[in-house]
Amino acid sequence: MNFNALPLGTPAELINSALNDKIRHIPLIDEAGKLIDFASRSRTRRIPIMQPSLSGNEVKYVTDCVQTGWISSQGSYVKQFEKMFAEYCGVPYALACSNGTTALHLALASLGIGPGDEVIVPDYTFAASINAILYTGATPVLVDIDRTSWTIDIDSVKTAITDKTKAIMPVHIYGHVCDMDALTKLAAINNIQIVEDCAESLGSFYRKQASGVFGAVGAFSFFGNKTITTGEGGMLIFKDKETYERASVLRDHGMSKTKRYWHDHVGYNYRMTNLQAAIGVAQMERIEEILQLKRNIAKTYNKAFSHFEGLQLHGEKSETINSYWLYTMIVNPGFGVTRNEMIERLSKNGIEGRPAFYPLHEMPVYAKEEFIRGREFPNSKYVSENALSLPSYVDLTDEEMSSVIKSVEMAFAVKAINIELT
Repeated sequence: MNFNALPLGTPAELINSALNDKIRHIPLIDEAGKLIDFASRSRTRRIPIMQPSLSGNEVKYVTDCVQTGWISSQGSYVKQFEKMFAEYCGVPYALACSNGTTALHLALASLGIGPGDEVIVPDYTFAASINAILYTGATPVLVDIDRTSWTIDIDSVKTAITDKTKAIMPVHIYGHVCDMDALTKLAAINNIQIVEDCAESLGSFYRKQASGVFGAVGAFSFFGNKTITTGEGGMLIFKDKETYERASVLRDHGMSKTKRYWHDHVGYNYRMTNLQAAIGVAQMERIEEILQLKRNIAKTYNKAFSHFEGLQLHGEKSETINSYWLYTMIVNPGFGVTRNEMIERLSKNGIEGRPAFYPLHEMPVYAKEEFIRGREFPNSKYVSENALSLPSYVDLTDEEMSSVIKSVEMAFAVKAINIELT
């Protein structure tokens, strides 16, 4: 390090931070001077992006399943989980599934979406959204996202509607609900169904209504990194009894509800096990606590980062309540630090930083003209290239949050004084 390049009065913590960029491993020697190991920050301390919080009745309820022998999909916890979930969302019907992707597929299938149909989906989302459309044989039509909320852009949806459009799949990304007023009005005018991808938005609200209640079906995920988890698992919510009953039959192999082993439809085995549901029940017992902790974490981060011009926070647009599934922000490269440099800085301090999803249109498997149709996706591309997710799991401590905040601040500070390393 060239200390002559440092301004007088440079804080010691900045010097240490710069040194950490160069000194990644410290040799450990015994009394005889022999090398016995290496020490590094990443080996002694690691703050992950997400991990489940299983401090309630999960073990008790799973043990009950094992001791009573009800471990498959026929146990009582499945119905209990569905009931609790429906009540929380304010709908009459909920249907548990094996995972979030099967929930999306089942939602589309229950509405009769199939070959020859088109489903509009945002270009910026996890691949499960578009995959579920492809499973039905329908054609996904990609559109750009809004630059502020990162959810589906209404004007882009308008231009993508054709006489083959049968559904729109808004994705409530990172917990931010789409502009559902505009979307539902547009869908009603064009006689189009809405299937809400709520994999990341449990606990999010729009105009005081839970995400998932605005369309024909809402689909949720309970993967290990979601707001509540069952390990793997999903849930559908419905307002319409007929659609719910159709989905219920399709989920259970297409088998008749009144005539055992008689199949009226080609269905699927998309059922949730009683073991999974037992964990889900325990998680739902703590849902308000979990959501409050998530929002508290976001509030702390927002307060710390709001004064940085180089950061664009996700936040909440008017009439929305963000559950902050993942705390994600834009690192604007025009202010000296890129997203990837920030991830590297965090990693050197034992903190996981996660880049955003790739735009669907950039991946060869989805880069088909029938999906893209000459459209461009500048907002999707911008968010993908610059968005960064920070640790935001429920049990994140104040000390850990402080470490994350300090590492982000340090990345800007070190860049600002232009430390010269040799």
